Amino acid sequence: MIKFNSKHLPELEFKNARKKPIVIQCYQMNEPFEVETLEGVLTGKKGDWLMVGIDGELYPCDQEIFDKTYNIVE
Repeated sequence: MIKFNSKHLPELEFKNARKKPIVIQCYQMNEPFEVETLEGVLTGKKGDWLMVGIDGELYPCDQEIFDKTYNIVE
């Protein structure tokens, strides 16, 4: 089995890819929370986002990651 570590990127011919512009549902939480996800129970902090994925799955998203990845759709 090949193992990878983000501190040492492998010398592979990586391609560039852009996330598809898929609209999902999200809610900014006003208190700490736990959510049962496909990977197990994860926690979020006050200000993090509760996300509903394209298949209805729930997951938390850190505020900093949200700001880098998402724009609110009006």
